Amino acid sequence: MDKLLIEGGLPLLGEAAISGAKNAALPLLCAALLTREPLTLTHVPRLNDVDTMLGLLEQMGVRIFRETGSGGDTVTLDASGLDNPVAPYERVKTMRAAILVLGPLAARAGEAKVSLPGGCAIGARPVDQHIKGLAAMGAEISVLHGYILARAPRQKDGSVRLSGARLFTDMVTVTGTENLMMAACLAAGETVIENAAREPEVVDLADCLVKMGAQISGAGSDVIRIRGVASMHGTTHRIMPDRIETGTYLCAAAATGGSIHLTGASAGSLDAVIDKLTESGCKIAAEADSITLAAPQRLASVSLRTSPYPAFPTDMQAQFMAINAVAEGTAVIRETIFENRFMHAVELIRLGADIKIDGNTAVVRGVAKLDGATVMATDLRASAGLVIAGLVAEGETVIERIYHLDRGYEHLEQKLTALGARVRRLR
Repeated sequence: MDKLLIEGGLPLLGEAAISGAKNAALPLLCAALLTREPLTLTHVPRLNDVDTMLGLLEQMGVRIFRETGSGGDTVTLDASGLDNPVAPYERVKTMRAAILVLGPLAARAGEAKVSLPGGCAIGARPVDQHIKGLAAMGAEISVLHGYILARAPRQKDGSVRLSGARLFTDMVTVTGTENLMMAACLAAGETVIENAAREPEVVDLADCLVKMGAQISGAGSDVIRIRGVASMHGTTHRIMPDRIETGTYLCAAAATGGSIHLTGASAGSLDAVIDKLTESGCKIAAEADSITLAAPQRLASVSLRTSPYPAFPTDMQAQFMAINAVAEGTAVIRETIFENRFMHAVELIRLGADIKIDGNTAVVRGVAKLDGATVMATDLRASAGLVIAGLVAEGETVIERIYHLDRGYEHLEQKLTALGARVRRLR
């Protein structure tokens, strides 16, 4: 299993290009299931999760054409030969986002058999909202032997098709919103999703679906309306920049006292993160498609509370815990989304951080320096937090189980090396 060796102590300096968003790419790939015509996506990041999703779609009968380019891959998906609406456990056990095939399959194929998903062990992330929503749209749902079985009802005209419905999710769920929005595109009548997720990735998916012929309004708000259509067509769509990758590199530069310029980045989806970095003492300038950050000699601690978008994202919590570990002062971090998302704290303590955990609250007292050690990544964003800590720590830091990083960060070692870091992979 690969490891990452980091020799810390150098500031990040220079320019890096931001990749397409993982959390937008995965639902967009699944949108290809809604049409018999080809869907072409550009700016597709080269990530293990993307490879897993493409493999899953391919075994369903989707033909895939992939072209590698300097600005991310171009992927064309042709689901005209869809003949196997099954997502087996072997394909989805490492990736929770595989649940995103459930809605499109039920909508277009009229049936789906999808394994309950895996992914990062950061807490309970139930799929009951997906099931509840599809059931409200008339689907016959059962869970048997670890699989979700869904079958669309037969309409009065003889077609097998979901029905529009008023849906209220008990909690804000991004994948739930995306799944139900895709399912509603081909349903008979109007669907209203209340308490919908407002994340930019939801908006990106909606934009693509509209290009494919869907009738959607309200994406980006907490009420989304979808009027079902009889069929959808192909289109070409560019995936949005990865806001979490952007925030991660900004945090890495801030922690190391560096100065970086990120191209292909959008500040509009990062207001909460940029506000906290500014509060820590960083100077940040944003243009239409780039962000520049200059860090002070030492950061000031910043307290935060994670909440659904547009508030502070849980996917940036670990990175800010790492920068608070070496900032001046004491920070209080409250995690309200996932109950097991402080597992990286123990690893940061191994590097010399002063962190106390009490339930969903972490108190981080900044220390003058961290010391390199061997640590273990517990999930995707925890891995990123450990990388930032390793870049700051004196001596060598070895991060084990970095397969998590390969799921969500494209060419991490190469990008960090280009910014002056001493990072290499141990195979």
